[in-house]
Amino acid sequence: MSADSTTLTDEDRTLLRRPLHAFFTAAAGPVPPQPRPVWFELADDDTVQLFTGPESLKVRHLRRDPRASLVVAAPVGEREHWVAVSGPVTVEADGAHELAARLAARYWDLDDPARSRDLEGLLADDYVRLVLHPEQVRRTVF
Repeated sequence: MSADSTTLTDEDRTLLRRPLHAFFTAAAGPVPPQPRPVWFELADDDTVQLFTGPESLKVRHLRRDPRASLVVAAPVGEREHWVAVSGPVTVEADGAHELAARLAARYWDLDDPARSRDLEGLLADDYVRLVLHPEQVRRTVF
């Protein structure tokens, strides 16, 4: 069943707390949307956070127009469930490296020496934290 609302349900939160990839799309005016797969974290206040380079295309689009959406879907083989969250995004200078470290632990096996080195490399780069403030939530659950 499909539904629209302005808030997340407990079922939405359960899906968003799983280590799944999301597709993030920043508004780009006349430019066609270009979704990108991203790591993300659902915060306790129901905002969705991710990190990216301060000069990334996402940030450049968001500085012109702060609207964006994020879509997460259950993997093939599970019952159909997807959640799309849209709203304004703030670009935050703080907290990006801490978020990156939490997400690396969520998505990678950091006991693997190669992934541990990948995390070191990741944390050596400069990032900003993007915070999506949900205004609209769409979902389908079967």
